[in-house]
Amino acid sequence: MAEGQGEDRHSKAHAPELISDPAERAEREAKNALVQFDVAKQAIEQFTTDGDRPFSLRPSLIMSLHRAALDGLSEFAGVYRPAGVEIGKSKHQPPGAHQIPELVEELCDYVNKNWDTQSAVHLAAYVMWRLNWIHPFDDGNGRTSRAVSYVVLCVRTGQSLPGTYTIPEQISENKSPYYKALEVADAAWKDGQVDVSQMEVLMGDMLARQLADVLNKAKNPVPNETNTDRTLH
Repeated sequence: MAEGQGEDRHSKAHAPELISDPAERAEREAKNALVQFDVAKQAIEQFTTDGDRPFSLRPSLIMSLHRAALDGLSEFAGVYRPAGVEIGKSKHQPPGAHQIPELVEELCDYVNKNWDTQSAVHLAAYVMWRLNWIHPFDDGNGRTSRAVSYVVLCVRTGQSLPGTYTIPEQISENKSPYYKALEVADAAWKDGQVDVSQMEVLMGDMLARQLADVLNKAKNPVPNETNTDRTLH
């Protein structure tokens, strides 16, 4: 289900939608999801294969992933929101638009400064929560936070993690535990504490399922009707 539909916690954007027809919008979102995946994959491959180029999380990567997700759907694809925004079904009120550039830079600084001392799961969980907390875009914040978090997870582990049942896909299928983990981290931050432990547990469990999916496919025979599918995903 696309962000902003059904029972999802979603941004209430103030900008007009470029595509108002639900079916057409859903089709464009699906196409953009594939493009965003390719952008994320390229970033992962770039920083895990080029040993001479150390990884540094930058706002430009975050914005490029957002641009891919919202291209043709929003006038603000790839740029920070120009005004305030509300999050439906959430108690959190995102900061003002004027604070966004500095807050995103601080997010990147946290990841870069703790790159060698914190685990991949912790850094990915932090990005997942903090980018949602900042909510720097009019729409597509969840999609972008999950993509950036996954890039950080893969690059920090030094590989493009195997498996097609990825963490972002698992979250899309069932967002309730993800929302709960965000709310726990939000509550801790109100007391001035960075506590993404629940998000870490959630991501660890989902990573285990992603890798277990690879093992299951390796151990079990492929059904006859799909034997001709030899493509890599």
